[in-house]
Amino acid sequence: MPMAMAALAQTPYATGVDSPAGNLFDQALAGRFEAREQDWRIGAIVYQVLPDRFAPAANLDAKRHLYPAPKVLRRWDETPRRGVYLEDARLWSHEIEFWGGDLASTRAKLAYVQQLGADVLYLNPIHLAYTNHKYDALDYQAVSPEFGTRADVRLLAADVHARGMKLVLDGVFNHMGRNAPVFQDALKNPQSKWRDWFFFGPQYQGGARAWWLAENLPEINLENKAVRDHVYAAKDSVVRSYLRDGVDGWRLDVAVDIGFEWLDGLTRAAHAEKPGSLVVGEIANYPKEWFPAVDGVMNFTLRAVLLRMASGELAPALAMRMIDRMFSEMGIANQLRSWVMLDNHDSPRLATVLPKDAERRLAQVLQFTLPGAPNLYYGSEVGMAGGDDPEMRAPMRWDWVRDDNPTLAWTKQLIQLRKTHRALRVGDWRPLTSERLFAFERHTDRALDTVVVIANPHDTAVLETVMVANSKLMNHWAMVDALSPAATPTKVKIVTGLFEVTLPPKGVMVLVPEPSPGGGYSAYKRVR
Repeated sequence: MPMAMAALAQTPYATGVDSPAGNLFDQALAGRFEAREQDWRIGAIVYQVLPDRFAPAANLDAKRHLYPAPKVLRRWDETPRRGVYLEDARLWSHEIEFWGGDLASTRAKLAYVQQLGADVLYLNPIHLAYTNHKYDALDYQAVSPEFGTRADVRLLAADVHARGMKLVLDGVFNHMGRNAPVFQDALKNPQSKWRDWFFFGPQYQGGARAWWLAENLPEINLENKAVRDHVYAAKDSVVRSYLRDGVDGWRLDVAVDIGFEWLDGLTRAAHAEKPGSLVVGEIANYPKEWFPAVDGVMNFTLRAVLLRMASGELAPALAMRMIDRMFSEMGIANQLRSWVMLDNHDSPRLATVLPKDAERRLAQVLQFTLPGAPNLYYGSEVGMAGGDDPEMRAPMRWDWVRDDNPTLAWTKQLIQLRKTHRALRVGDWRPLTSERLFAFERHTDRALDTVVVIANPHDTAVLETVMVANSKLMNHWAMVDALSPAATPTKVKIVTGLFEVTLPPKGVMVLVPEPSPGGGYSAYKRVR
């Protein structure tokens, strides 16, 4: 190679990363991806924890008095089982079985969460409540003593921040618990000052409007300004005061039931208290019109499409049309702040839903490569299984956290893949043209950021020509499968914008441009 050519290969132009914008399309993107990189809510990896089940408390013997009968304190090695309905309490017996985790024990495991690669710690409800799951609040402003105090929240937030992570709490603001003192006073006294905080009448089973007829969960009257002030609007409200304690955002339980108007007010209040805070809604509806009432949604529609495609129930071409339409209608920026989950505390665990390794791994690759913030449910990274409630809420299997656990190693590989590639965190989305495969591209304003994902959800191998509509991917230059072994990487050449790929049954490739395979030369020398 001539010396001039050799020198050129060492300039920033050789990588394409620092070369100036080369066309009007690039100029239109100026600042878009840099702004996304400054927003911690975009593309974050979220780790979800049920405080009672994540880590056993160090001082469990000293805490036993916090679980009086009929509550039961179980051993950590016991598995939750469905119980019986308790008529007097109007709840299920398994809802008052505890395993003894708390905020302090969660703090003690932050090193694990950090080393796993999480950016956000999300806790299921911690406010004062009767049950183990705490979706039946007695007092929003107080923390359940089994978990700790508001001081423990501040300590946890400080430790989370010291590790470069964020803390998100679960807000249950559609309903409270039947045992809440304010509800009991309102129920028994028609003149109670709390009477207008709830909905009473003979038309309601149990005498009060309850969420989906669950009598232990009376709905609160958000149409009442005093209630809104208490929950989010006033300076000393629940939403705003926890944000001042160091919390960075809220996941809103059954947000779809709260409705557009009050969600919008809550989100505005959170942003006013802490600019850049996150409000993500549990919205199982199609997510088209819920923005900007919330910053993001838990994308249940996406979850259903991915699981059905991975199991072979949904053809990849149809799945692609569904997802592309959804992203287009909700807006890519909104999807980037939304959570992409495959399981959580309300659904059977991934290992139960997709027991076949190949199907499960295909779904996980898509979870970590599609736009959005992957939501990891504690224990699923080590392979925990579990069916319907309460089986999916079993205590964390710390004995499975080992270097020889293949599920944990695979999860860490996917997390590192996402952290390595800018396009997977903040990039835009574009479907590839394919007949039988599920194929898409994540891209930014830099050619070498491009990631192409091609998945075969069929039970047979597929050979297909796929078109990638990216004018900067250089002809006859290789792309490397980031999931293949580093010592013997799988490579695919781009020829006039086309790939010819063969994927085994349930196979998936994550292709990235090969920057400079040897000799210092790169075809991307003048393409940003």
